[in-house]
Amino acid sequence: MNVAEILKQGEKGGKHFSFEVLPPLKGNGTESLFRTIEKLRVFNPQYINVTTHHSEFVYRELPNGNYERQRIRRRPGTVAMAAAIQQRFGLPVIPHVICSGVSAEDIEYELIDLQFLGIENILLLRGDKAKDDRSFVPTPGGHAHTTDLIRQVKRYNEGFFMDGTPIKHPGRPFSFGVAAYPEKHEEAPNLEMDMRYLLEKQQLGAEYAVTQLFYDNQKYYNFVSRARQMGITIPIVPGLKPFAKLSQLTVVPKTFHCDIPDELAALITQCRTDDDARRLGVAWGIRQCRDLYAHGVRNIHFYTVSAVESVCEIVEAIVKE
Repeated sequence: MNVAEILKQGEKGGKHFSFEVLPPLKGNGTESLFRTIEKLRVFNPQYINVTTHHSEFVYRELPNGNYERQRIRRRPGTVAMAAAIQQRFGLPVIPHVICSGVSAEDIEYELIDLQFLGIENILLLRGDKAKDDRSFVPTPGGHAHTTDLIRQVKRYNEGFFMDGTPIKHPGRPFSFGVAAYPEKHEEAPNLEMDMRYLLEKQQLGAEYAVTQLFYDNQKYYNFVSRARQMGITIPIVPGLKPFAKLSQLTVVPKTFHCDIPDELAALITQCRTDDDARRLGVAWGIRQCRDLYAHGVRNIHFYTVSAVESVCEIVEAIVKE
């Protein structure tokens, strides 16, 4: 079943969740991630998103004293981790497929592997710019925009490789979603233009969108309302990540380009320790979920990185109500 169908079923009633996890660093093994999945699976998630990261760059000194920038990978492949989760736990998985750090040919290999493994749901993203780059720089032979990536996947779904060669034995076509930004993407000049890009992604075949994290539900409601007025009809799943540390008061807005509401910011400043902040984050997350469900939302997505225990506390509290 593709994610669009899963979300449609969820809208009929109940409280439904999905979770995003991060592949472990190389050398750390998979057991920690599997323990996380074990904790999350008790909540009967609709699916598990498996995020990915672009290649990282390091500088190596050459014999002549100059430095050369080299691309390295520090994490196991998202495809491999998604397959392992699917096989071990029998849960629907959605690996991220991104533009950043890969060529279009690399992406084609990913699609071939995913199809071979029976994974038919993917999330298409541009990905972040490299840490040392001032703006996003596509890999040579790669894509600069998510819309270009969507076109490649659509062409593959139609039964053709990049060079136009027909695929002799086409598999099931991929169902794909994209990202949405209730407070706009950091590089968009304004929210209206950013939403027009989302509309274009829908027109190209995106079946749903998952939002960047937010702490002010009203911004999500306003975003969905404006999206519907523009003709964006696909499900827009709210993405949440519980506040967990005092330092996040300044780090979160800078990293995720979202505002901390005045009420939450005032409460954070009253916290004395990170543990105080974590408890506040859980309480605020429960409050957000209750309000979302009260407004008719039935599918909530959680970003679990560095917040697994908090996410579990929030979901456990909600399902008991």
